[in-house]
Amino acid sequence: MTDQPATPEQPATPIDPNADPTPPRRPRQTGPVQYKGDDLEAERGPGLGCFRIQVVVLVVFIILTPLSVAWNWPSGISAALLFAVILLLLVTGQTIIFLLRLVAADRRGRRRPLASGTKTVGELEDADRPTDEDADRPPTDDAAQPTDDAPPLT
Repeated sequence: MTDQPATPEQPATPIDPNADPTPPRRPRQTGPVQYKGDDLEAERGPGLGCFRIQVVVLVVFIILTPLSVAWNWPSGISAALLFAVILLLLVTGQTIIFLLRLVAADRRGRRRPLASGTKTVGELEDADRPTDEDADRPPTDDAAQPTDDAPPLT
């Protein structure tokens, strides 16, 4: 018995060099953005004003903490400032994540590309879709009436 190197099996179908190797993505959720199992509501969370106050206090504490050491303040105060900076970093980081989710939820709707002069596919689909006002109206018999341009129905 001779030792032959193992050869990889030939695939049953030839591999297309132009094929996209990227696996398909799962479809995006089109409904409201979920946050902790519920719909994301902007009124329930912190606002931009709250975030700005947090950032201003954080910047003041970041500047004051090393200065407290240079000015020979008691070490307890310097330690308290250091822990306050760490806590504010955590809170401010969570606030900005929440605000970014709000921006993402706001941008989920269809929007027109800036340089586009034509309607997008979504806008064309929305134009074909009946609105709530159309559903409230009773159906008319206009479809049964032949128009001048159309040949008569026989």
